[in-house]
Formats: sequence, C-alpha cells, structure tokens
Amino acid sequence: MTTEVQEPTHPALAAYLEQREGRVRSGPAPLRLPPVPRAPALLRVAPGRLRDGIVAGAGGVALMWGVQAEPSARLDAFFAGGAHLTGLLAGYGVLVMLFLMARVPAVEHGVGADRLARWHALGGRYVLGLVGAHALLALCGYAVHTRSDLVTAAVGLLSYPALAAATAGTALFVAVGVTSARAARRRLRHETWRAVHLLSHLAAALGFVHQLAGPDLTGSVLALWGWSMAHATVAVLLVWYRIVVPVRQALRHSLRVTEVRDESADVVSVTIRGTGLERLCAESGQFFRWRFLSRRLWRTALPFSLSAPVHDDTLRITVKALGDHSRRIRRLRPGTRVLATGPFGALTAHRRTRRKVLLLAGGVGITPMRALFETLPGGPGDVTLLYRASDPEGLVLREELERIAHARQAALHYLLGPSDASFDPLAPQALLGLVPDLAAHDVYLCGPPAMARAATDALVRAGVPARRIHTEDFSHD
Repeated sequence: MTTEVQEPTHPALAAYLEQREGRVRSGPAPLRLPPVPRAPALLRVAPGRLRDGIVAGAGGVALMWGVQAEPSARLDAFFAGGAHLTGLLAGYGVLVMLFLMARVPAVEHGVGADRLARWHALGGRYVLGLVGAHALLALCGYAVHTRSDLVTAAVGLLSYPALAAATAGTALFVAVGVTSARAARRRLRHETWRAVHLLSHLAAALGFVHQLAGPDLTGSVLALWGWSMAHATVAVLLVWYRIVVPVRQALRHSLRVTEVRDESADVVSVTIRGTGLERLCAESGQFFRWRFLSRRLWRTALPFSLSAPVHDDTLRITVKALGDHSRRIRRLRPGTRVLATGPFGALTAHRRTRRKVLLLAGGVGITPMRALFETLPGGPGDVTLLYRASDPEGLVLREELERIAHARQAALHYLLGPSDASFDPLAPQALLGLVPDLAAHDVYLCGPPAMARAATDALVRAGVPARRIHTEDFSHD
C-alpha cells in the first residue's frame, strides 16, 4: 500500500484521501521552512585514510620489533621472538581500539559511528587473538628455556610482577570480550555491559606496565619514548572528549527539557532548549548521547538522533519505547536538566554525491530522515522519502512529513503492510516502480537492522552502487 505526496501538481495527500475514503479534505496547511543551514566546515578524516593510517602503524610496530630482533635457530628464541611481536601488536591494537571509541569529532564526522563500532568490534577479536597468541608463545618459550612442563612454567612466570599485571589485564580483556558477544550482550542490562566494558581501560593500563618491562622497549630509548607518547596521546584524547568536553558543553549550553509530546502509543518527542546551540554545529542526520538527570535515568547515556534541525536554540529527539530506559523518557518532566554529548555521526549532507536523493526509513528510523527531508538542498523532484511501516499507526511524525513534502514540492511514499506479506514493498521492482531513475540517486537509509539489510540488498539489485547507500547504526557505544 502506497501513499504519495507529489507537488506542485496538486495536494496529492488530499487527493489520495478523497479517492480512498470518498470524502474531501483540504491540502496540508502551508509550512514555512526555516532557512537551510550551511553544513559547517568541519575537519573530517576519511575512512580510507584512517584505515591506511592504522595499517601503517601496525607496520611501524612490526618494523620496530624487526630492527631489534636477533636471529637465532634455538627453539626458545623462536618462541620468544613470536611472543614479543604478538605482544607489541596486541598493545598497538588496544591503543587503536581505545582511539576509535574516543569520540574524536574529526573521526566521528568523517568515518561515522556505525563504521567505527564495526571496526572496534572486529579489532577487538584480533586483539584477543594476539593476546592469546602472545601468552601461549611466551609460556612455550619459557618452558623450553627452563626445560620444564607448561604448568611449572606458568607458575614460574607469574612470580614476575610485570607478568602478573599482564595476566590480570588479559583476564579483564577476556571478560570484556565475552560480555560483548552478541548472545551475552542481549542478556545483560546496558549499565552492566558498560561497567564491564570500562574495565578495558584498566586492562590497557596493566598491559602498558607489562610492556614497559619488556626487552623491546627497555632496549631502545626511542622505542620507549614513542610507545609512551602514543599511550599518553590516546589517554589525553579519551579524557578530553569523553569527560572534559561533555562537562564543558553541559555548563555552556544549560540544556533542559521543555516539552514531552506523545507521537503514538509507544513513541514520544522530547524538546530540549539551551543557549548558544549554534556552536554545537549539529547537522541533520546526526545524533547525541543523552543523559537525563532524573532519578531513574541519570545513570545511562543513550544515543538518539535529532528528529528536527536545530532551530532557535531548540533540539528535539523522538524516541520509541524499546526498553526500560526509553520507556521512562515518557515520564520526563519539563525543567529536567540534560547532559548531551555530541554531535556524532556521518549520516549528513556531507555524504551526498548526486543531485537526486532518496531517503528510506523504517519505523522510528524516520527520525534522522525527517530532519534531512527538511534541510537537504534540492528543487522539486530532487528529494524523495520512502517510509516503511506495518500499518498507518506506525507512521511517526506523519503530519510534519506531509507538510514538508507540500512546502518543498518533494515526493513522499508510505509503504505499508506486514513484513511477512506476499508483496514486498522493498523489492527491487517495487522500488523502481516508485523511483524509476533510482540508480541516479544517493540513498540515505535508517531503520531496524533486518529492514536495513533487506533494503540494502534490494537497492544494490536495483542498480544503486553500494558506495552511494549511506546508512548508520549508532546503537553501539
């Protein structure tokens, strides 16, 4: 089932309702859109450059090990050399993982929170593998060197303080890895998962203590200095962007809830007002991590995207009740203080490469699309919004979307029906029927994971290059 709003030929929503319901309704009330804000000239690190830099850093670590390695045919030296290399690479990997989650604006805006989270998750597996390989190679090397069995060698190694610190750090990394596994995380409360995940910082510190005692650093003043500076730099970035900047923003902007409005049975919009919000340089499509300072919400900061552009020192988010935290947001009272960290994300106009743009949303994924629908530059016919929902009651912000479509003469289609219906409105032929020149569009996509995967596959089969499908899942932290 499809509803279409296309201007300027007629107020098509009214025509559609006349045809479907047999009664006359007036077209949407005129909507005066605020001036489209210019995208701020922010520093952005391209994903390819960041990836190349990470790989180059790993090569530099391997080179540092190779310069100091002493060739030997002895078995214990072979194990020791492998242990040193895997240990250095594991330490470097930990630094990379912390850097990716440091919320550095140039990285967040250029790479995007979704890609950073995927790299972080993938890199975490590599780091755990390297840590395990390092421990096993070191144990085997020590056992061969002392001509003892592995159990005796393990007891002997733990007598060294630096190795005891490394063992404790390894245990913490394993705990973080286990609780981050998809099956385990689904069973944990967010607060519990986050508390365990923060232990990775302590594990990194214990690993650094262990590395300082290793021969690869103590044997070279330059290597020791460089390794220490790398750790100090990442530590400063973490403290600055995850602690100092949020506190400074809270003091500078003085955010408070001004309105909580029901959008549907399980969706609410929260309007937040502050001072000097233009200095945040927030763009449509981005999100903040919000911490509401009420009794049952202050412990957790969760990401929600802006559902409207920043205007008159006002921010707005639209939240669907999916868990305890989001359900409690409905009970917020005006005047509640808010801590907001951000903006984050790269699902912005900056990604646009074509004149024509298709916005494709599913469920509450309409929130960033609604802001983009209002602000993306373009003339009549340049911007199209497809909104997938199971039934009309699932259409959030419907009146606003129709008014925006009317005001800017854009196309708006509602794709309604259950996900298990025989007709799939997201099938390639269905999409091409609505947007015949689909392959000439940039596509911005936001929705539930299953819907986003199906839509991405359909778009590719319909001829849209994968590089022009822009999507972001900011639910990771």
